[in-house]
Amino acid sequence: MTLENDLWFNPNKCFINGRWIQSQSGKTLPMVDPSTGETICEIARGNAADIDAAVNAATDALIGEWGQKTAAERGRILTALGQKILTKVDELARLEALDVGKPLKQARADVLALARYMEFYGGAADKLHGDTIPYLDGYTVYTLREPHGITGHIVPWNYPMQIIGRSVGAALAAGNAAVLKPAEEACLTALAFADLARQVGLPEGALNVVPGLGAEAGAALTAHAGIHHVSFTGSVATGSLVQASAARHTVPVTLELGGKSPQLVFDDADIDAALPFLVNAGIQNAGQTCSASSRILVQRGVYDHVVNQMAKCYQNLRVGPALNDLDVGPLISARQQQLVSSFLDQGQDLEVAAKGVIEKDVPNGGFYIQPTLFTNVPATHALARDEIFGPVQVVIPFDDEAEALAIANGTDYGLVASIWSRDGARQMRLARSIKSGQVFINNYGAGGGAELPFGGSGKSGHGREKGFEALYGFTKLKTVAAYHG
Repeated sequence: MTLENDLWFNPNKCFINGRWIQSQSGKTLPMVDPSTGETICEIARGNAADIDAAVNAATDALIGEWGQKTAAERGRILTALGQKILTKVDELARLEALDVGKPLKQARADVLALARYMEFYGGAADKLHGDTIPYLDGYTVYTLREPHGITGHIVPWNYPMQIIGRSVGAALAAGNAAVLKPAEEACLTALAFADLARQVGLPEGALNVVPGLGAEAGAALTAHAGIHHVSFTGSVATGSLVQASAARHTVPVTLELGGKSPQLVFDDADIDAALPFLVNAGIQNAGQTCSASSRILVQRGVYDHVVNQMAKCYQNLRVGPALNDLDVGPLISARQQQLVSSFLDQGQDLEVAAKGVIEKDVPNGGFYIQPTLFTNVPATHALARDEIFGPVQVVIPFDDEAEALAIANGTDYGLVASIWSRDGARQMRLARSIKSGQVFINNYGAGGGAELPFGGSGKSGHGREKGFEALYGFTKLKTVAAYHG
C-alpha cells in the first residue's frame, strides 16, 4: 500500500519558507504502517543544512511579513487554520491512524483537538497582556511580553497533531516563527498541517517543517545558534540531551517527558463511574501516552471488586489494525514491541488478572501486543516504577491515605494523577500533596482541555504547555521603568 497518490501535499520533501523543497541530503526514510509493517511512503531525511535553511527562513519571516502582523492578525490566521482543519477531519484521521497505528476514533479525536488548539490560540493571541507595576513617585513602570524569536519544536510519534497544536500553535500566537522537527516514525500529519497553514495564508517562513532522524535533524535544531527557545516532548534520556545541547547557547527549554501516573481509588469512590477512566487511561493509543495511567492504587476494602471489574473490561478489549477501529491498535514499531515485551517478561513472577484479545486475522507484520492487567503488584516492582509505554497496567493495594500518598509519590515521575473519593477534605489534602503537574478529582484527563496547563515535575520535565501558561512560556518579559518626575 502506498499513499503518495492520495495526498494533497508532498510527503518526501521538507516544507521551508512556504515551499516544498527536496532535502539537501538527497535521501529519504521509509514511513511504516504499524498495523502491517509495510512501507506506505517515503519522507525526506532532513539534515543540518535543511535546518539551517529553515532557521534562515524563520529569521526572514520575523523581519518581514510575519513579524509585522498584529496580534489580532495572527489570531485570525490561526482561527482560519482551525476551521480549515475541520474540513479535513476524515483525511487527517486516516493519516494519523496509518502513521501511528491508533484506532480511527482516537485519531479523529486528535484532529478535533488540533483544530481546538488553533481556535484557542487564535482567540488568545491578542489577549496576551503585560502589567503596570506601582512603584516610586515619579515613575510609571510596565511590562511587555515579547516573542522569543525563532522557536524549535521536536514532537514525538504518539500524538503528533495534539502536540503540534499545543506547542506550535502557542508559539505562533505569541509572535514567534517556528521550525518543527517531527518524529521520523510518524510525521505525515505534521507535513499536512504545514500545507494547510500555507493554504490559509500563514506567511512564508513563519512555519517550517524538516523531517528526519533525531540524531541528524533534531540534534542540528537544538544546537543551532539561531534558535531562541526549544520545546521538546519525548523520553527522559533524549530530553536530557536536548537540554544540554540548547544550554550551549543559553536557550530556554520546555521539556514534557515521561510519566508513571497513578489513579487512587478509595473505599468510598463511585466505582462504576471510575471504571471507564481506570481502563481507558491505560490502554488509549496502546498505552503509548506520557500521561497514561499505568498504576491503579486501590484501597483494600474495594480492591477485589475493582480488580474483577477491570478484568472484565480487559477480557473484552479487542486489538487489531488501526483502520478496523477496535479498542487498541498496534504499537508504533518493532522496537517498541520488543521493549514492551521485555517488561512483560519481567512480570512473569506476578499475577495476571486479565488480558485483551488480538484478533485472529491481524497482519503478520504488525506490531501487536496483548493488553495486560497485573494484580497485587508490589509498589517497588519494575512494572510499578518504570514507564512501560504500552497497554500494561498494574493494580496496587493500599490500606490508608498515608500509604496511598507514599506509593503515588514513590517514582521519579510527576505528570498526572487522579483521586477517586467522595470525601472532600481528602480530595483537597491529596491534591496538594501529590507530586504531579495535573491532579484530577473523580475524573481523569478532563477531556484533554486546550485551556488546562500541562507539564510535570521530576523526570516528567519542566515548563508548561496548553492554556495561557504556554503563551507565557513562548514569550520573554521586558520591564520598562519611565521616570517622568
